[in-house]
Order: sequence, then structure tokens, then C-alpha cells
Amino acid sequence: MDKKREEQLNETLMLFYFAYRTFTNEPDRILEEHGIQRLHHRILFFVARTPNISVHELLKTLEVSKQALHAPMRQLIEMGYLTSEPAEYDRRVRELCLTEKGQKLERQLSNVQRGKMNAIFETMGPDSEETWKQVMKKIIDNEKDE
Repeated sequence: MDKKREEQLNETLMLFYFAYRTFTNEPDRILEEHGIQRLHHRILFFVARTPNISVHELLKTLEVSKQALHAPMRQLIEMGYLTSEPAEYDRRVRELCLTEKGQKLERQLSNVQRGKMNAIFETMGPDSEETWKQVMKKIIDNEKDE
């Protein structure tokens, strides 16, 4: 790779870093007010998208260990944001759902990010969202290929 291309990619990486930091800044502030962190937010986000998700499925989705998930999940349950109940189809399986309080917090956090994304895509034009999704999917696909 030539030096000029390396510099171009370094600029892209810096933009990616600063964009992510900006994208998570307001949700991080909200999380801090509630005494929780980003992993808690990810749990809330994915449980909201998949009600009754099993703990095992959430572990696979988040790609974290049981140990990494246990404490934040327990905190969310103790704080009244999340429930963990045995599945009807197999009492050994624990299913997770957001409480009303959890739904409210998840909506607050995600609305901030949806609002930012929506404003950007509206400004950038109709093709920008699809192009962005393609880039994100390529990043994900490249990780799976490694």
C-alpha cells in the first residue's frame, strides 16, 4: 500500500472513530445518569428488538462471555429494567423481556441515535442510507471471513 493511500485510510479511520464517539456521547450521558454503561445499553437494545430472547441467544448476538453478561444483566433486573423468566417450552431456558421502565429507557437512548441517523440521511439524500448500510455490512462480513 502506498503512503498516500495509507494516509487516506488513516483519515477514514479517524472519522470513523470520531463519528462513533459523537454517536455514543449523548446515550453515554443518559446511561451515566442511570448508573449503567454501554453493555447495559446493548442488552436493552437487543432485548427490545427480540422480546423473549434467551440468554444463550443474547450471548451469541453480543459475542460476550457468560461472565461478561451476568453482572450487567443482573443489574438491569435488579433496577427493574429487565425480566428473566423460564421459557414455557423449556423451564431450563431463561428468556429476557424489557419491563415498561426498560422500554422507556431503551426508547430514550435509541431515539437519540435514530434521530441523528435520520437527520444525516435526510441531509445526504435518498441513496446515502443504503450506501452506509452496505459499508457496515461489508465491515461485518470481513470480520466473519477472518
